[in-house]
Amino acid sequence: MLNSTEIKSIVSSREGFNAEFKVNLPTNLKSITEEVCAFANASGGVVLIGVDDKNTIKGVNIDNSKRSAIQNSIGEISPPLQCEFYIVDVDGKNVAIIEVPLGQNKPYVLSGAIYVRQGPNSQKLTTVEEMRNFFQQAEKIYFDEASCKEIDIKKDIPKENIDTFRFEAGLVNNTSDEQVFSNLKLISSDGYLKNGAVLFFAKEPEHFFEKAVIRCVAFDGLDKRYIIDDKIMTGTLFQQYQQSMVWLKSKLNVRYDIEGEGGKARKELWEIPEIVFKEAIINSLAHRDYYDKGGRITIELFNDRVEVTNPGGLVSSITKNEFGKKSSSRNPLIFGLFERMRLVEQIGSGISRMRDLMKEEGLTPPEFNTDGMFTVIFRRPFDFEMWVNEWVNNLTEKQIIILKAIHGNQEVKKLTLQQLTDFSASAIDKNLEILKKEGLLEREGTKGGVWIMHYIYPKVSE
Repeated sequence: MLNSTEIKSIVSSREGFNAEFKVNLPTNLKSITEEVCAFANASGGVVLIGVDDKNTIKGVNIDNSKRSAIQNSIGEISPPLQCEFYIVDVDGKNVAIIEVPLGQNKPYVLSGAIYVRQGPNSQKLTTVEEMRNFFQQAEKIYFDEASCKEIDIKKDIPKENIDTFRFEAGLVNNTSDEQVFSNLKLISSDGYLKNGAVLFFAKEPEHFFEKAVIRCVAFDGLDKRYIIDDKIMTGTLFQQYQQSMVWLKSKLNVRYDIEGEGGKARKELWEIPEIVFKEAIINSLAHRDYYDKGGRITIELFNDRVEVTNPGGLVSSITKNEFGKKSSSRNPLIFGLFERMRLVEQIGSGISRMRDLMKEEGLTPPEFNTDGMFTVIFRRPFDFEMWVNEWVNNLTEKQIIILKAIHGNQEVKKLTLQQLTDFSASAIDKNLEILKKEGLLEREGTKGGVWIMHYIYPKVSE
């Protein structure tokens, strides 16, 4: 059972992958039972009733009839799940606690539905594909949830790494480091630090996971023949992110703008928006396949583009049509820790945010390759007319008009292309097929889909 000090510590740590707050007892008790079911299908967790979404303990009154109703509702979960349910007085206010264990007989079902935890939220599996994938994954262990038996917590976890995380996560209170680790479920049931915690807090995580690093390579030209810089970024996942951002800043064009008056700090304007790289790198660190011991994250800089690649394509629960619209993490613990550091926002929004930022800056939309390795390509600013004249000068004038329209708006409609070219609908279709066969265009999605341009260059002979 949790005591009042531990409850206050969990509240100060905020909601997350293992904690859910309810300010009062809802009329529909099923909403609480859904959270319990989701925790059981993930890594366990705790539901606190009497705490609002601003992390303030408000207190709650639960009489025997309501207590019985909650227990009966939890009893509807199948197979049966043993949860602890009790009331604790916290500074004169009652908080109801439901402690949910890591389920040993997954999947747990409520009213015929499966609920799972995704970051700080619970979601209902609604499609056959989602349910099939859950059944396939139910017996597997997430890499970041597995125990790392080689690490010595006292020797290998420096205090400064914990302090950095606590500062970034806003956990600057009197809660001990040990309690923070307990609240965040960083210790496995057998008493060892979990792999995800090692990657976040160890002095040298690469000592335990050799390929859990980022390799940053700069090339002179458009291919990989001439390397001009090659660095390996090590340390915690947050340190790797910071080092990679510094490296990119040193390689890209960055100008400065003065914001307002009165000698305010200069605003950095990267040739490709800085936030785009933040999204791409954090996405790679959070979602890469750490079971792949032969691969590592790479950031490759060319004269015309930047490519960020990580081991592991789309997780099996996400189809290509759903890509960018929903999210499912290979590493929910790691994702949750990044979320606490405010380095990730709404689940599934990173891809659309990258697209929007590139569009706002008048840049080419990012290109994604999700087969095998996951790669995102950011095209550096360039002269479209020069590219057409120098590299794809075999196209007709109308085909160039089509490409230019798509270059400016990947969601451009066929009717707009007809108006720009004075072509019929069938003529537009014919020319789009030609451009696709040339490797210049690709259609992503069907209804409501987008055009993806490939800014190809002739291969340089070896």
